[in-house]
Amino acid sequence: MSEDSSRAAWLRQARSYLRNADPVLARLIDGRPDFDPRAWMAQLPPMDLYGALLFQVTGQQLSVPATRRTLARIQALFGGHLPAPAELLAVDPAQLREAGLSWRKAGTLRDLAERMTDGRLNQEELSTRPDGELMTELTAIPGIGPWTVQGALLIALGREDVVLPGDLALRKSIQAVYQLDHLPSQQEVLAVAENWRPYRSLATSYLFSAAFEPAEVPARST
Repeated sequence: MSEDSSRAAWLRQARSYLRNADPVLARLIDGRPDFDPRAWMAQLPPMDLYGALLFQVTGQQLSVPATRRTLARIQALFGGHLPAPAELLAVDPAQLREAGLSWRKAGTLRDLAERMTDGRLNQEELSTRPDGELMTELTAIPGIGPWTVQGALLIALGREDVVLPGDLALRKSIQAVYQLDHLPSQQEVLAVAENWRPYRSLATSYLFSAAFEPAEVPARST
């Protein structure tokens, strides 16, 4: 079976599971028969784990359009691509600041890059770790919180059972789709998402699509 065929079979199975598990989500899925949960990633530059963490750190507390503008300036600084850890360490932090990163974000990315170049962290080894272990390892770094790691799990590693309970866009989408009279807390998001296991990434993608359709994308978390 080809990779495309395997992916299509997985999607059919995951969609069927989510429809049966959650009638609200079922309506969302049935209303989007041509939805491709990976299409949004095609709009991003190629990213390894460090690149995805850089993308997520850049996007902390920014809207998606603002994040993309800053990311483009960072790419321009490095000849049109996202930097590897050693490349980022080779530039003056003031250049990262001029590209649009705050001093705090630049410091976080340099700290992470130092750990990935001096042997304290190994990207390839990290990429094979279970989600929980990777979360524990990376959130020990100042400036990297759960939302940042969860996004990297989705973008760089393609993990299938990830949800971002701290993401404002996701919380607003759940409020609208589930017709709640309040913005759900992170714990409420996790409670709703419990029914989606082991396909929380796909369910999250559908809810993001609903959130981003009507209007401007909200600011994101940390």
